[in-house]
Amino acid sequence: MFYEPRLGHGLPHDPFKAIVAPRPIGWISTLDREGRANLAPYSFFNAVHSRPPMLAFTSETMKDSAGNALATGEFVFNLCSRQLFNAMNVSSDTLPAGASEFEAAGLEAAPSRIVAAPRVAASPASLECKVVSSMQLRDLEGNMLSGWIIIGQVVGVHIDDAYLRDGRFDTLAAQPLARCGYRDYAAVTDLFEALRPTDGDEYRSGQGDK
Repeated sequence: MFYEPRLGHGLPHDPFKAIVAPRPIGWISTLDREGRANLAPYSFFNAVHSRPPMLAFTSETMKDSAGNALATGEFVFNLCSRQLFNAMNVSSDTLPAGASEFEAAGLEAAPSRIVAAPRVAASPASLECKVVSSMQLRDLEGNMLSGWIIIGQVVGVHIDDAYLRDGRFDTLAAQPLARCGYRDYAAVTDLFEALRPTDGDEYRSGQGDK
């Protein structure tokens, strides 16, 4: 099939998010102007640069996490492992103003080193970020949308030593969660290694993965 999004897809459910999948879950913690902690997952999230390391999340409306990040210039990304799924899911709920997602999800908050926002103590890794860019989105006609993209530079990295193996972060042990389409999620439970053409003499065209 082929369809133009502006004309509709004719399916019972929109396939867009199922096609662009899996997407890492951006579990974002922030502080509001009153110093109250907020924690929420975002499925429009990813790394966008490596030197220096930067990541971005998009909020389709101006929710607390986006508003707090813009107001304070800071946020923390907390890696969500498979065992933390239920807590992450609880933190996606719409709670009364001032209520703590950390408390509702039964999570311990740990202090960050550089930014003021706390991190999820149980997360295998957390990245402290300072906002370097933000933009309200527009469509092709130039209409302003309700969505905002926020880019943060990583200024501090926390790694649970239990997930370090031979000098590498053990992604398979952490089993990061990803968002797929509809109400579907995925966890990293299988990895394979493959050489690239830029790896030099070790690479051979047509070779299989390791």
